[in-house]
Amino acid sequence: MTEKLQKVLANLGLGSRREIERWIQQGRVSIGSDVAKLGDRIDRRASVFIDGKPIKLAPSTPLKRRVLIYYKPEGEVCTRTDPENRPTVFSRLPPLRGERWIMIGRLDINTLGLLIFTNDGELAHRLSHPSYEIEREYAVRVLGEVDANILKRLKKGVQLEDGMAAFTRIEERGGERANRWYHVVLKEGRNREVRRLWESQGIQVSRLMRIRFADLQLPTDLRRGQWRELKPEEIKHLARLVNLSE
Repeated sequence: MTEKLQKVLANLGLGSRREIERWIQQGRVSIGSDVAKLGDRIDRRASVFIDGKPIKLAPSTPLKRRVLIYYKPEGEVCTRTDPENRPTVFSRLPPLRGERWIMIGRLDINTLGLLIFTNDGELAHRLSHPSYEIEREYAVRVLGEVDANILKRLKKGVQLEDGMAAFTRIEERGGERANRWYHVVLKEGRNREVRRLWESQGIQVSRLMRIRFADLQLPTDLRRGQWRELKPEEIKHLARLVNLSE
């Protein structure tokens, strides 16, 4: 039985499907002596290399699925390494032997809040894929006059440079003068989507925090820069949301 190359490598915990697809496009992955292409399929007997290093396709022990939640502070970047030497979210995570933490749903440098990490590439892929319509909820403070017509347009849909986008829910949460707080919900995770939606209406976002991803809430007792590992029953529930077996 053959499977797509990126799926096999993601299931080994080497990275997310999207990340591995980039490696393939960059020519970093080989099957035998041939440079791999997107669409290649392999079985467990194939000889696969990443950056010239052989990859063991049959792990000696089954993958034990792990999931962390992390409270990202402002000022940290969502990359493994940064050429500007800025602090990265990966630097605070516990080490893994023979596996990698895979981030689910990145946040930009000026956004704080809930991030999820797993060692399971398939779980990361499904939770990130728009077809599963996983909700992301944000607390957002905006600067500007927000009227009923703006809220209506944001829920109906706005044409951005990469397609239509909309909030599935908007709840006003108070504030003073021109600074107002809202809780907004999306079912996808495009780059800077929350900020771009508000900016399309001439409204400036002055604070943005992700407070929920799927059923996972940002714990009130978790401080910025801290992480917590999910319990087995929490991980099973998360996997069931995207039709993934144990």
